[in-house]
Amino acid sequence: MQKAKLGISVGLLGAAIYLTALSGSLLGLLVLAGYVLLVEDNQWLRLSAVKAVAVYLFFTFVIQAVGYVPDVLGIISDAGNLFSAYISVPVLNDIVTLVKDLIYLAEKIFLMVLGVKALNQGTVAVPFVDKLVVKYL
Repeated sequence: MQKAKLGISVGLLGAAIYLTALSGSLLGLLVLAGYVLLVEDNQWLRLSAVKAVAVYLFFTFVIQAVGYVPDVLGIISDAGNLFSAYISVPVLNDIVTLVKDLIYLAEKIFLMVLGVKALNQGTVAVPFVDKLVVKYL
């Protein structure tokens, strides 16, 4: 079992990074990932740090994009009101909230699985994220 320069196992540090992302602490995630990228030499750990940040940012982007749907439809509705065309989808906010909650749940489950797999220096393959991480690291 390889040790990180902090004195803990590489797998435990990788799991800590994923679980920090799970907690939603962007600052903590960036501090841990930055430490790994600047100080640690283990390639698996470096890939895991970048993957944790990429997964966190991906899910954050998707949740934000879904959250803009009611705003865009509100703009369309306001534009329609200018021409006396009333447009309303009263259930839309409930649907968007449900979709955001499901995405949020998927993010938490996925980060939890990645954290548990990281204890044994394993991972879960995410093809488009893995390709980007390998390409730019």
